[in-house]
Amino acid sequence: MADYNTYRTAQGVGSRAAAVDEGLRAYMNKVYGLMSVGMGVTAVAAYGISTAAVTADGQLTGLGVAIYTSPLKWVIMFAPLLMIFAFGAAINRLSVSAATGMFYAFSALMGLSISSIFLAYTSFSIVQTFLVTAISFAGLSLWGYTTKKDISGWGSFLIMGVIGLIIASIVNIFLQSSAMQFAISGLGVLIFAGLTAYDTQKIKNTYLQMAGSGSDFLGKSAIMGALTLYLDFLNLFMFLLQFMGNRD
Repeated sequence: MADYNTYRTAQGVGSRAAAVDEGLRAYMNKVYGLMSVGMGVTAVAAYGISTAAVTADGQLTGLGVAIYTSPLKWVIMFAPLLMIFAFGAAINRLSVSAATGMFYAFSALMGLSISSIFLAYTSFSIVQTFLVTAISFAGLSLWGYTTKKDISGWGSFLIMGVIGLIIASIVNIFLQSSAMQFAISGLGVLIFAGLTAYDTQKIKNTYLQMAGSGSDFLGKSAIMGALTLYLDFLNLFMFLLQFMGNRD
């Protein structure tokens, strides 16, 4: 009888573990799926806007002048950052569908913000850098998901690094120092590589801690996870482009 009870208990634990594993896989698939769609929206928006901003002979159209040379360019540059803060403040009041829509709207706005890369770099180098970023991101995220090492201690160091990057980038807008830009790009690649692994593990652990929560909470959590990894991927891509991009 004792052996039977032990077996039944072990079987029950195994069933619960299998259910958690299945739920985790579904959750992570949703995170990566949302992130991938968001990245697709950004790519289409960036390419479409850059195409509309330049004539066949390489001259800026009225739209191009407005978004790349007028004071509006500063609004476009900082609007995504403001929207991130608004997203974080509003997420608890939004439905899952509304939060998803806001994420895609943010992705489109980010496409507008970075559309000038199609004017500055060759299309081949952009695609090449994107593929390198995708391979690197996949490897780093897989390591963060599978590693048994607790890397939660990286968080404060990496966040401080991001704050430093933002400040240095704003300063260099006015200094226009190529040496400083090179240093910023190098540090940016290292910091967002680390964040990719760190955030993946954090997203996984969040699900494991909150697996019993309602579907609404987990749905919003998946959207925030997708936003986090989206930003890691995009920043890694932009910093790598500084090294690998061939200018037109």
